[in-house]
Amino acid sequence: MFIQTVETPNPNTIKFVPGEALTNGDVYDFKNIDETKSSPLAHRLFNLENITGVMIGADFVSVTKDTQASWDVIKPIVLGALMDHFGSGDSVVDVKSIDVNDGISDADAIKYSETDQEIVNQIKDMLDTRIRPAVAVDGGDIIFGRYENGVVYLRLKGACSGCPSSTVTLKNGIENMLRHYIPEVLEVKAEETPDNAT
Repeated sequence: MFIQTVETPNPNTIKFVPGEALTNGDVYDFKNIDETKSSPLAHRLFNLENITGVMIGADFVSVTKDTQASWDVIKPIVLGALMDHFGSGDSVVDVKSIDVNDGISDADAIKYSETDQEIVNQIKDMLDTRIRPAVAVDGGDIIFGRYENGVVYLRLKGACSGCPSSTVTLKNGIENMLRHYIPEVLEVKAEETPDNAT
């Protein structure tokens, strides 16, 4: 197996692409080893030194390192761990062990007026069809948080989380696009990702 490495706009995150499907399209984001009970792959990666984040996408794994560590040292170790994992036959994500509440976000629980719900549906559609695929290229993901008084709150994951250019991406890219297509959107802000969100 050949695993391609791709640099991301976040200097602390590298995207590893094994050239095969890893999930059924879902994205799983892990911030620490305690969150990895559903992912043998993420668990293996967090057992390495200096790893602070793992995001598993449809066909890639984004790995975030501690700011003091060097990719020259860590990258070969991560590649070795990935090769060992894929050679072991262990699952990438064991969907049976995921708590049924893990997939229910706070955003899904918010009740909107009929007018606001139409706006939220447009925002989610724009995110899913135009924005998330572009962000995934850089090893990240953006999730809808909530819509409130013209402000869209988005959660940054993977390479996007902590990326120096994420503010520019939010303001100049995503905010401009959403405001252009959905006039009710006035502003886009980043929202903190809850620790238990996947």
